[in-house]
Amino acid sequence: MAPKQLHLGVALDGAGWHPAAWREPNSRPAELFSPGYWTDLVGTAERGLLDFVSIEDTLRIPGSPHEPSDDAVDRVRARIDANLIAARVAPVTRHIGLIPTVTVTHTEPFHVSKAIATLDYTSRGRAGWQVRVSGSAEEAAHFGRRDVHELTAADIAEAVASGVFPKQAHELFEEAADAVEVARRLWDSWEDDAEIRDVATRRFIDRDKLHYIDFEGRFFSVRGPSITPRPPQGQPVVAALAHGPLIYEFAARSVDLVFVTPSRADGPHALLEQVAAAGAQRVGEPLRVYADIAVFLDSDQETGPQRLARLNELVGAEFVSDAATFAGSADELAELLTAWGEQGIDGFRLRPGVAVDDLAAITDRLVPALQRRGVFRTGYPDGPLRALLGLPTDVPNRYATA
Repeated sequence: MAPKQLHLGVALDGAGWHPAAWREPNSRPAELFSPGYWTDLVGTAERGLLDFVSIEDTLRIPGSPHEPSDDAVDRVRARIDANLIAARVAPVTRHIGLIPTVTVTHTEPFHVSKAIATLDYTSRGRAGWQVRVSGSAEEAAHFGRRDVHELTAADIAEAVASGVFPKQAHELFEEAADAVEVARRLWDSWEDDAEIRDVATRRFIDRDKLHYIDFEGRFFSVRGPSITPRPPQGQPVVAALAHGPLIYEFAARSVDLVFVTPSRADGPHALLEQVAAAGAQRVGEPLRVYADIAVFLDSDQETGPQRLARLNELVGAEFVSDAATFAGSADELAELLTAWGEQGIDGFRLRPGVAVDDLAAITDRLVPALQRRGVFRTGYPDGPLRALLGLPTDVPNRYATA
């Protein structure tokens, strides 16, 4: 029997996921906010035939997601907008999917739907969206529209361990589910053939093929239709990072891909069972489950563990991640990915510890190791991001008439 084919993407975050990444010789810290830096990174990922790049973003200064911002100056303390980065690299890439992170808690779903639909046009059908919620008072203070009870690192750790999430967390994900539903309805609010563009009859659109969505919910009241035609994919790919049953339930209800964080010690089996249980009532296409892994691969000068130890020494602390951390050779990582794929993981999203160095190692060392095992493609197929990920490409429009 032919080996299972693996799906592989990368998550890009500034200079890399390690706080000392920007201090590495190849990391180009003076260019972190330049177009060339990002087009080079995504170009490297596309050269490796990867499925997608996701681009991290938050509404706060980069740092620990569940701790108040501090005054540390020995790490990258700024970021630029993920969706605009994706829009910039879209015209200079051809195949790779682009999945920016967009926070929904303080953002109107009408704006989000229009932005992602626009990205789908500029990328010619390669857009996705990673949904993020915001539970911090610091982020809420940027907007001044609501009071937020801060969820601390201890609150989150206890909730993940117990599976019992506080009321505020439930409300955040209920709101996020509504935001995704509004965006999806707005993407469908134009039928595929609504644009006529007939100069002779002076009709640009067929108004009968534009639809009010008339969404009424606890958090939003949105009439529609969108002001942007239906995206090329019909429904761009929606993804979310999930820790624990509450967020697995949100993912099963609302998204196409869920990024999860199994540990090296336990592997993915128990976690896959939790995701399956949360999605027992899901209708239609099954939820795709991707495992996140932070990676520090061997270089010509150092082993992965030596690189990680040196980076830790620079910041005076061990690297801590919600995801499993791998430090070693490309062949060892290929064995791990193949084993987890056989256990039921649909794909992997790798987090390069140092963006420039580890992304190059993924492309030049890991991908060939996977190809030698016959578990990764040797060229891009034709089609949009949905096709690349094995999702249906003929997505019915919920408002279209027969």
